Amino acid sequence: MPTIAIVGAGPGMGLAIACTFGSRGFDVALIARTPAKLDALVEQLGQDGIKAAAFPADIMDRPALTAALDAAAARFGSVDVLEYSPAPHTPVAGLTMVTPSESTVDDLQPQLEYNLYGAVTAARAVLPAMRDAGAGTLLFTTGGGSVNPNPMLGNVNAAAAALRNWVLNLHNELAGTGVYAAHVAISTWIGDNAPEGFPSATPEQIAPLYWDLYEGRDQAEYVFTG
Repeated sequence: MPTIAIVGAGPGMGLAIACTFGSRGFDVALIARTPAKLDALVEQLGQDGIKAAAFPADIMDRPALTAALDAAAARFGSVDVLEYSPAPHTPVAGLTMVTPSESTVDDLQPQLEYNLYGAVTAARAVLPAMRDAGAGTLLFTTGGGSVNPNPMLGNVNAAAAALRNWVLNLHNELAGTGVYAAHVAISTWIGDNAPEGFPSATPEQIAPLYWDLYEGRDQAEYVFTG
């Protein structure tokens, strides 16, 4: 049975993606930093008949993230799909938001650690086995600001754009190997309480696009606008 590992799993997009793949026969490895929240997701998925397991790790702790993905591969036999979506729902120390003119190395570095370096770490943990198998899928998620930046998210968008650039280039590198990489930019508010005039969508409306990318394998990028 194939396995999807979701890095940055939570009760919104992570759960919706887990349900999308789990309902189609995938086992699910959930990776995030809070064990109790992961356990709740595992229980919820289990009630829907989806086999899932939790592998707690902080995205910014690279050895721990690598160990979690190694443990997931050992538990399920392989990681066939990696989905990386670093999207904190509560403030994290060092992850402040500033405009481009206010940006400093000090507030850019944590964003790079969280977005780009975490993604590179996750990919390096699973890519060798995928290359050996000649099969695998790597999906990386950012906000729409990685494509169309917002001044209020100057440092966040810069790091997300770096991740986007790296993924698109990874897609180019992996062409013809059987391993597929793609970038997803979500350019809507996710869930309720969207600011007035701002487009919104539910996680359940967005998640199917990940399955479409997995099956189609013909796009380097999908920008979701609702």
